[in-house]
Amino acid sequence: MSEKNEQENVRLTAWVRGRVQGVGFRWWTRSRALELGLVGSASNLADGRVEVIAEGPRESCDKLLELLRSGETPGRVDAVIERWSEPRGGLVGFVER
Repeated sequence: MSEKNEQENVRLTAWVRGRVQGVGFRWWTRSRALELGLVGSASNLADGRVEVIAEGPRESCDKLLELLRSGETPGRVDAVIERWSEPRGGLVGFVER
């Protein structure tokens, strides 16, 4: 068994607050996630936030988080809260919900 390495898979859950619904934000997030080889989803929440769930290599998840905070997203991002956890698996592709 190998020890944890740099390509260890992780699960990133990020809650994005701002003007992020109805502006193409989920589509943009999906495109970036697919470019990074991640699986997961971007979902509108009733309180106006978007919840992003991504699984894959830690480095790729870090990059997605960086992109979410870059100021180059559609709409306007006021804050991103993230939580890291073990990957649960069972995800295929990256979907908008």
